[in-house]
Amino acid sequence: MVSTWTLLEVLSVGLGRRLLGRPLRSSEGAREQISPIEGLSALSLDALTSVAYGPQALLVALGAGGLMALRLAPWISVAIVGLLGLLVASYMQVIVAYPGGGGAYAVARANLGRRLSLLAGAALIVDYTLTVAVSISAGVESVTSAYPSLAPYTVPACVGVLTVITFLNLRGLAEGARAFLVPTLAFIIVILGIIVVGLVHPLDPGLHQPGAAQVSTHALQSVGLLLVLQAFSAGCSALTGVEAIANGVPLFRKPRVTRARQTELMLGILLAAMLLGLAALVQRFRVEPRTGDAVLNQIVGYAIGRGWAFDAISLLVMLVLALAANTSFGGLPVLASLLAEDHRLPHAFAIRGDRLVFGSGIWVLGLLSAVLLVATGGNTNALIPLFAIGVFTGFTLAQAGMVRHWLSGRQSGWRWRAVINAIGATASGISTVIFVVTKFREGAWVVVVAVPLLILLFVRVHTYYRSVAAELRLGTVPAKPRRGRTLVVVPFTDISRLTREALSQALSMGDEVFAVTVVFAEDDARRVAVEQEWQRWDPGVPLVVLRSQYHSVARPLLRYIGSLKPSPTRRVVMLIPILVPRRFWHRALHNHLDLVLSAALRRRRHVVVARLTLPLHDE
Repeated sequence: MVSTWTLLEVLSVGLGRRLLGRPLRSSEGAREQISPIEGLSALSLDALTSVAYGPQALLVALGAGGLMALRLAPWISVAIVGLLGLLVASYMQVIVAYPGGGGAYAVARANLGRRLSLLAGAALIVDYTLTVAVSISAGVESVTSAYPSLAPYTVPACVGVLTVITFLNLRGLAEGARAFLVPTLAFIIVILGIIVVGLVHPLDPGLHQPGAAQVSTHALQSVGLLLVLQAFSAGCSALTGVEAIANGVPLFRKPRVTRARQTELMLGILLAAMLLGLAALVQRFRVEPRTGDAVLNQIVGYAIGRGWAFDAISLLVMLVLALAANTSFGGLPVLASLLAEDHRLPHAFAIRGDRLVFGSGIWVLGLLSAVLLVATGGNTNALIPLFAIGVFTGFTLAQAGMVRHWLSGRQSGWRWRAVINAIGATASGISTVIFVVTKFREGAWVVVVAVPLLILLFVRVHTYYRSVAAELRLGTVPAKPRRGRTLVVVPFTDISRLTREALSQALSMGDEVFAVTVVFAEDDARRVAVEQEWQRWDPGVPLVVLRSQYHSVARPLLRYIGSLKPSPTRRVVMLIPILVPRRFWHRALHNHLDLVLSAALRRRRHVVVARLTLPLHDE
């Protein structure tokens, strides 16, 4: 009969397969790759849904200059769309030049040197983690702003949504992309529809909006260059996610480069249309930031009123904002795998699981995002100042690297391409500096601290792997294996069937076998009994009785192993017999000498700890 423990293991595997799906063969990997349309939901949803908080961040920043300053919002939006065009053009070139994925990290590694590539990698990790937190918190916030009674449940709702998205991605990127495709297309159609209705024939243009205005009529009425730059940088949070497609090129079906460029172009056109359309509606309806009411909610209210359609759109916006976190789950695992291949992160990040996904990257991203959401209480405004720095650092390095790429290769059309990338690098670099300076006290210092710590992590991991490679002489032809003698030590407590099985195995493994037991100094009677019983049994293996002055079994065994003087020509194997009980809770009734000895002998050279298991079966 099958033991209870084995049955539980089978059941756990079955539960895992139900949650995550059956293991996939390598030949089935193509079905987990995505099409250009699916790329919108898998890698572009973050950028598309940023229209829900980007325009609001722009208006909040302009609000410091008073109502007159809000009139600049459409013109700043045009500048942001111009930068969007530069970024899209740049990343379409990155897709062609670096189809292996990695985005800014891959570009900086090839063109800007090791240090800047590590900066790009750290910035992207911060970007991806914050993208998850911001997207989910913004989605939940859009619902709590429409339904204030749900506000106390913000954090549990954020963690719940994060859990669902994490498990969907553990099942496979394509499955998540297909699951999110319908909400993504619905969101695009709804936002474009709202823009058309609002521009052509708004249904409730005189609507009284809830909440109090956040812009004082007594605020400063002059607008300086610094305020405009602050607003431009804040509004650029709507450009987050533009780089994700270039980071995840390997996730597309073949021809990958063509399909990834198609998705990047669709993203650029759709995002530009939505940003310009919403900017026009902000101007037409004289929208201003208000407490407890998102800018997008105000625009929707003016366009179609606050009836059942408004409620339905609020739920849709919440859903797609939360699902926008999926962008990071498509990009960060690929980036982490590249860093692992470069020995900058643990090699586990480069291993695909049964579902052909980089599971370690998905788990770590989920855990880091959960910590952020809990720490900030799911507050979007607390996360956005942290958010944009990592994003624009990546933008700047990617485009600066592409300038170097064109100058080095001098391919056809390299001059105008280098100019586009140089302008984009300058604009995004200025935005990064402004973000750091103006948002430092609001939380941006966290990113300024986190990025160097991540770089330090990369350096330490690489140093470790390099030292291991030197110790193992990787890359060189090793000397011929040498044959030596093997001495097997079998510790036991009582003479039994378990002892017989262990000695039988030991005799097949080594040249010399010793059975060893430990007796305490005051228990001389047990020593005599064991020796007499051993003589009667006569298994053909020498018996060694160790007397211990302390009530410790491990200590005398370790001293005995040391006395055998293990060496390259005389290796010692400690073969520990272990009973596997019928029920897993019975394990507490047995000693765990194997764990103690394994931990103690782990650092001793030429000593191997092995286990012989004997399951107890039901009759």
